[in-house]
Amino acid sequence: MTVLAQQRTEPAAPTPHRRRRRGGYRLAALAFLLPALAYVVLFFGYPLVNNLSMSLRDYSVRSFYTGEAPFIGWDNYAAVLRHPLFGEAVFNTAVFTVGSIAFQFGIGLALALFFSKRFPAGGLLRSLLLLPWLLPLVVSGAVWRWMMDQDHGVINAALRALGLADGPTPWLTSPGWALPAVLIVNIWIGIPFNLVILHGGLRAVPESLYEAAALDGASAWQRFRHVTWPLLRPVTAVVLMLGLVYTIKVFDVIMVVTGGGPANATQTLTTWSYQLSFDGDFAFGQGAAVGNLLVLVATVFGLLYLRSARSSLAEGGS
Repeated sequence: MTVLAQQRTEPAAPTPHRRRRRGGYRLAALAFLLPALAYVVLFFGYPLVNNLSMSLRDYSVRSFYTGEAPFIGWDNYAAVLRHPLFGEAVFNTAVFTVGSIAFQFGIGLALALFFSKRFPAGGLLRSLLLLPWLLPLVVSGAVWRWMMDQDHGVINAALRALGLADGPTPWLTSPGWALPAVLIVNIWIGIPFNLVILHGGLRAVPESLYEAAALDGASAWQRFRHVTWPLLRPVTAVVLMLGLVYTIKVFDVIMVVTGGGPANATQTLTTWSYQLSFDGDFAFGQGAAVGNLLVLVATVFGLLYLRSARSSLAEGGS
């Protein structure tokens, strides 16, 4: 073995020109990063810190005028956890979130598979299905509130015309029907989002894989199970995670359609936080505590998603 082969080549020291170029790149990257960082700090960081501080103080209407809000530690959280409405709000939030995500994803995936095939007017129909996503949520909620009216709603009229109901269904006035009613509204609003993302994921699956599977005699279900679903799994994780974060904090739809009633039948953690803060007692500290619990839940699920995504990338790279 020669002496030259044993020697290790050391990287050449960067010249002053290269150092200046790297410094320019870093300054340019920082300049592009600063607006986004300022936006996050101003509109996310400051409200979050302020909300956390409020949840640890006895904050009331008087505090806005005097500026006095005594520090009480975790008393607001203890009061929220002991509140008789806490269990019902958690249950309604869980049912609302799981039910919405399950039906939104299932119907959205079925529609994405349907529109993955080319047929006349397919693009037009897919565009029309995006309307619920484009409309303001307050408008959608108001329209559905009118449609579900017990006496004059079009839904009850259609059910009676089809012979599916003998009398009017109290969608918005019965505790047993109110939660399914807001579930239907939120499912209708969220289907287009799932359709668009999943349809984009399906378009990224190579057509040659389906052709190869068909040549091997795979049925439509086998092609979906062994080709479509594995390749669609990363997109599915993103859709479910975003759907969870969005649905768990839904406020406007419930407030417009039912207002959290009747008899707290549709009271979720978001609407209850609003009620604690602005309706009646003006317990801003307890309302902030409920909001922070929601942030904590969303953060936990977000971290779990990032961990699973990192594990998937590690397995794929190994």
